[in-house]
Amino acid sequence: MLHGILTFLAACFSSAVLIQTANVKTLAGNGYRQSDLFPSTHWSVIVAAARTQAEPEVAQAALAELCQTYWAPLYSFVRRRGYTVHDAQDFTQSFFAYLIEHKIYARADRQKGRFRSFLLASLKNFLADASDRERTVKRGRGQSFLPVHEEQAKEAEWLFQTHNATSSEDQLFDRSWAEALVAAGLERLSADYKGEAKEKLFNELRIFLTSSADPLPTYADLAVRLDTAESTLRSHVTRLRARYREALRAEVRRTVDTEAQVDEELHELLRVLTER
Repeated sequence: MLHGILTFLAACFSSAVLIQTANVKTLAGNGYRQSDLFPSTHWSVIVAAARTQAEPEVAQAALAELCQTYWAPLYSFVRRRGYTVHDAQDFTQSFFAYLIEHKIYARADRQKGRFRSFLLASLKNFLADASDRERTVKRGRGQSFLPVHEEQAKEAEWLFQTHNATSSEDQLFDRSWAEALVAAGLERLSADYKGEAKEKLFNELRIFLTSSADPLPTYADLAVRLDTAESTLRSHVTRLRARYREALRAEVRRTVDTEAQVDEELHELLRVLTER
């Protein structure tokens, strides 16, 4: 799956499609509004709510939403430090609880770094005093600031096992971050199609985003299977790719302030995914 996405992203960058901010505007003909692409739960919302001490639940909810994407990268980092599967899960959960309890996010200066950099630096500090943190984990064992499903935990462990041998702990975090972001973009897009009662169409066409060694089906064969005109099918695929670009931008934009920073993060994402 990742190979196909990398090919697609590389093509986007080479044609300057992925990083054109004009694409943030309404995508013609599909009713996809800019407000849909860029949710309000950004890092700026978290920091602003924390510093004004107004509506702390808003900051906590926003942080929880963002951290769902970052759970696997942080888990991989902890595992790389030598912790067992269950201890790494507990440490990762305890870290998020620590962020909330001590309002660590209120100290962040979003002008001096990315959200992911802030999270990783905070995690390193959290792990620095092993004995104190061991006690923290034991006291907080079983806490559920972030609900982590079994499938999510398995995917996080798979990322760790896949990249552990060839990566430093920081590289492992970055690689897990990039792959988690790609997956989040696909999940967002899938949910959008499902909400539009087009889940079957998405499932049939997602191969045009995620294909790897398997050859793509011909438009003619797929048009027959979907009982639609070939020209219509081509339009669906073009729209799907455009919407995926926007879904990925949307995921990135939740943690930065400007379109220029979105572009920088997307370039970094491609660099991390193609790095050997």
